[in-house]
Amino acid sequence: MAKRVLLTSEGLKKLQDELDNLKNVRRKENTEALKVAKSFGDLSENSEYDEAKNEQAEIEARISEIENMLKNIEIIDEEGIATDVVSIGTKVSVKDLDDGEVMEYLIVGSTEADPMKGKISDESPVGTALLGHKIGEIVVVEAPMGKLEYEVLNISK
Repeated sequence: MAKRVLLTSEGLKKLQDELDNLKNVRRKENTEALKVAKSFGDLSENSEYDEAKNEQAEIEARISEIENMLKNIEIIDEEGIATDVVSIGTKVSVKDLDDGEVMEYLIVGSTEADPMKGKISDESPVGTALLGHKIGEIVVVEAPMGKLEYEVLNISK
């Protein structure tokens, strides 16, 4: 059984746009690069050709990966998300009890995770620990750098 892929509607659109770009832009650019590289002659010592073939393999692998993800997609019902507990699709504000820093995270499926933008996966140590907790609760996270303690300050959509 394939693993389900949880996405917000925004994440689905982003994935579909990437697939469209790969199929309709990058493939064509790569085909042209292959033609140009072939025109240089001897393929056995043609670094441009090797580079274009490697890029072609990467493009085709990513297309296949996205198409497989789209077969197992589950859209997060953003309208039906409750804000009484932390769940996938909620924004959660937490306070680090060690240094008092307040952080805000959007809990998303692993495909959409982007920690630099505050989007953390429900499968990450912090995401997993926060799931199911309510405002005011203390959450202990078993992270690679040791135990972290957070207080849940707010949960929203």
